[in-house]
Amino acid sequence: MASFAEAPAGDAAVGEKIFKTKCAQCHVAESGGGHKQGPNLGGIFGRTSGQAAGFAYSKANKEKAVVWSEETLYDYLLNPKKYIPGTKMVFAGLKKPEDRTNLIAFMKSACK
Repeated sequence: MASFAEAPAGDAAVGEKIFKTKCAQCHVAESGGGHKQGPNLGGIFGRTSGQAAGFAYSKANKEKAVVWSEETLYDYLLNPKKYIPGTKMVFAGLKKPEDRTNLIAFMKSACK
């Protein structure tokens, strides 16, 4: 799948499992939670990269200035280091389109 629009619809319940196994070690989904190794993801949709208050982002993440949406997260989650060269995020990415749409469906409900 070349784009989010062409990808299969996401399943938030499956995405929650992906978040717990692939993301929760470094991120908190709920607004108001603290930062871990990665920033709190609460309120990520509509936020510009590198802008969560109180987290020390890489220069690359701040300068990319991407506005997070379903579409930009779909592309980012394929290969974070390729999408933002110089990011501190060590995650290799999710290669399967359905894994990305499932995770994004969960994030839409949890990261408010």
